[in-house]
Amino acid sequence: MTKLSVNVNKIATLRNARGEDYPNLVKIAKDIIKFGAEGITIHPRPDERHIKYYDAYDLKQNISTELNIEGNPSKKFINMVCEVKPDQVTLVPDESDAITSNSGWDTVKNFDFLKDVVQEFKSNSIRVSIFIDPDSKMLEGAKKINADRVELFTGPYAKLYLTDKSNAINRYIDCSKIANKIGMELNAGHDLNQQNLEFFTKNIVNLKEVSIGHALISESLYFGLESTIKSYLKILN
Repeated sequence: MTKLSVNVNKIATLRNARGEDYPNLVKIAKDIIKFGAEGITIHPRPDERHIKYYDAYDLKQNISTELNIEGNPSKKFINMVCEVKPDQVTLVPDESDAITSNSGWDTVKNFDFLKDVVQEFKSNSIRVSIFIDPDSKMLEGAKKINADRVELFTGPYAKLYLTDKSNAINRYIDCSKIANKIGMELNAGHDLNQQNLEFFTKNIVNLKEVSIGHALISESLYFGLESTIKSYLKILN
């Protein structure tokens, strides 16, 4: 079964809009888990425009299931992750002013840097995933770096799915076959929703986890948080 990790960045954005603590991020994360999700994902950015660094500590102390922290491994980020010790850290190469993640790591050009970062996290017993484009060279590079998983950037898939879903999935199928052959576990995330998720999961081998935030929270405005989470779980099962 592919696990559902819910990205709660949008909840933090709503909370921060009034400068108060409503909605409370920890309470909603607990409810998300109660409704059936297997994990919580956060992506603190340097300007802390949604997730604050203290949110990582609060969530680790208060949720009962997997915590995944995403981000660009600056020194501040690395120190925070090593202190919090989440179940998983996902390394994402986004710029400090990026609105959202829009590309994966070049694991060949950044081999030495990523290898050192991965080693530091793994020495703290944290599972490491590297965010990559659906490219076999980047996948093989992540394996050489000794990452535990890769997260396939599904933004291109989601865009092309609307007009040519068979072509949209091809590179991801190729990556899943290679990952299965070399013993690399797969996560996936970005722009996945209830329309494109089932086709993706049915075609990808060894898919351990999907991280979904923007679409899930947006759909919840219409259908409610519990119903929306259960709809995603039904697709994944």
